Amino acid sequence: MVNSLEVPPYLLQPLIPRIIAGTVTCAQAFGSEIYVGCSNGELLRYALQPDADPTKLDAYALLSQQSHPSGKQIDELILVPCIARVLILCDRQLHIYTLPSLDLVPNTKPVRNVEALAVDHNHLQRPAATSLTTRATSTSTNFPIERGKIDAIDLCVIKRSTIAMYSLGEEKLSFTREIPFRSGSLRAQRSGRHLCIATADIYSVIDLVTAQMFELLPVTQVEVTAGTIKPHIVVISPSEFLLLSWTGGSTLGLFVTGDGDPVRGTLEWPAYPVSVCLDYPYLTTLLPNGTIEVHSVETQTITQVIPAPDFGEGGKPGLVSCLAGYAVPSSECRDKMRKVKVGLVRSGEVGLKMDDDKVHESQNEEVEEEKDADSVRTKKRTRIVFEDNDDSTDVPSVSI
Repeated sequence: MVNSLEVPPYLLQPLIPRIIAGTVTCAQAFGSEIYVGCSNGELLRYALQPDADPTKLDAYALLSQQSHPSGKQIDELILVPCIARVLILCDRQLHIYTLPSLDLVPNTKPVRNVEALAVDHNHLQRPAATSLTTRATSTSTNFPIERGKIDAIDLCVIKRSTIAMYSLGEEKLSFTREIPFRSGSLRAQRSGRHLCIATADIYSVIDLVTAQMFELLPVTQVEVTAGTIKPHIVVISPSEFLLLSWTGGSTLGLFVTGDGDPVRGTLEWPAYPVSVCLDYPYLTTLLPNGTIEVHSVETQTITQVIPAPDFGEGGKPGLVSCLAGYAVPSSECRDKMRKVKVGLVRSGEVGLKMDDDKVHESQNEEVEEEKDADSVRTKKRTRIVFEDNDDSTDVPSVSI
């Protein structure tokens, strides 16, 4: 039996070796581009560019750099490919930019006094707008794909004492309604009609249709220094969330439905994770010591442990999920490509063969036997043989 730890589903690969524009606070990727937000308000756009040397891999290069008008830290980037938009949270204000050019959408005022932001996760799974092209798409999803969807997306803006609901399309941001809520929200995730929200003390789920709220689980079950334990909420599937709770000696991960009912089993970590990301059916967590653990959502078992890489002095690593997938330069395809001998038939012989077939259709059995012999000879000459570990293989196959 193969040990699952010997079959790693993930590996670490540097994409942008160094960023000097500022300290990275958030990042997202889509297709062949990476978008980075910095602590000084800088917005960076990188694109995968071919190297002039054909023997070298493509590499991400800086395509554009701009400053947010406030000059404040970029707190969050949310890419919405289905309507070609980027949501940028900066200085407690929500701004709408275009994707991929990062231009401010005209005639759209920022939403102010934002404590947390939650876009309907189901809508983030929609295919990209036709105006966007991508070299990589994700097939690792636990959500139904609605092809051709161009409807507006729904999002929740959590403010000091209310939850405001909006609809965002390609043309405008429209306010829908709001419901009252207590202050102190730190994190929120939305899936359909359910909004899971966390303060520093407790996780709650809200039915946005009925405005009913249920308290679910404490963020920490022991006394801790304020701000040391930050809540984590992960959308697993439509109307299913994963919540993390610190027990004092370990961290528990509980799966709950939008109605607050527990499902699946329980996950456990020896410390409180810095980051938690879903790439269904795997859940990746970054621990304080830099180690990355990969769990199976289906079995709740560890499938891989990635040792802590060297992040450099003062580096503060983090993990982010890129729902639509992105391109990664790889040498694997190039290394597997090799020259092979291919037998070809000259075009003149093919033409003669076709003419012979027409003539021989009306001939006697003796001529028919000659045609069959010629057919066998032609077939052998047109066989394509590819190198493989087994030199005796006769089945044609292509491997890149």
